[in-house]
Amino acid sequence: MQRRTILQAAGLMTVLSPVWAQEKYPSKPITFICPYAAGGGSDQRSRQIARFISAELGVPVIVENKPGAGGNIGTDFIAKAKPDGYVIGMGNFAPLSVNEAMFPKLPFSPAKDLVPICLIEKGPLALTVRPDSPFKSVKDVIQAAKAHPGRLSFASGGLGGSHHLSGELFKSTAKISMTHIPYRSGALATTDLLGGQVDLMFEQLYSAAPNIQAGKLRALAITSTKRSPLFPDVPTMIEAGVPGFEVENWQGLIAPAGTPKAIVTLLNGVVNKALQDPEIRKQMLSQGNEVMGGTPEQFAAYITAETAKWSKLVKAAGIKPE
Repeated sequence: MQRRTILQAAGLMTVLSPVWAQEKYPSKPITFICPYAAGGGSDQRSRQIARFISAELGVPVIVENKPGAGGNIGTDFIAKAKPDGYVIGMGNFAPLSVNEAMFPKLPFSPAKDLVPICLIEKGPLALTVRPDSPFKSVKDVIQAAKAHPGRLSFASGGLGGSHHLSGELFKSTAKISMTHIPYRSGALATTDLLGGQVDLMFEQLYSAAPNIQAGKLRALAITSTKRSPLFPDVPTMIEAGVPGFEVENWQGLIAPAGTPKAIVTLLNGVVNKALQDPEIRKQMLSQGNEVMGGTPEQFAAYITAETAKWSKLVKAAGIKPE
């Protein structure tokens, strides 16, 4: 009887040991990977969410920037990390829904090598021109582009990003021809737009807002399906005469595939709680972004839909890395 009891206890410990291991999580610092450079929007949000996770879970959460290759380097690092919850990171629009179609060989599979945890935010872009531009509306741009195919230029912060794909979607939907001028960053692209070297740019609203408010740029439209509370007089691209046009730059928390479901559930709960924090919400909304949240399954479905949409455009436009 005693032997049977010991064996039963040992069996119970075997069954419960994974649960105990999960209950001990986290017991050491967590590394939070941001696949873009310090100082940008993704870095800012990564640090904000990391601080909240640290306060909630009681361990340091250390943000590491691993920029490069359109977000691929940092995202690949997350994908190849040990799936134990101690390496997590920011999953972004381009590496999760665009780059697989654009790069000949991506070092990771967004669908197979990563697990979505929670969609954090979405944000529109603004179609901007200089104040002295002859274009006062989206209709003006379309008419000029059709009258002089390829003459108009639009800037972007690099191939495959939301700046670039907004322009490509505009070309495709409005059936116009414009010349794409890629830069190494959105800031450099904006500098040349302000200086008159390019005609227009789809810029993330949070980044464009200061120049619009200062009168240095004019917003012709925004890319979401609803007008922005920041600029209620600026029409959407759909209202401006481009049917079905919608582009949202987005990001959310991800982890390596194989991360235990209990850890994914825990982190999902923490991020959803973070998105109810007044200061975090205030900052997101002040930048013109939409606070998201939801389940891992909802985030996964959103990535799937975005991948289908942008893969089709990338292939049709023949977009390839330089």
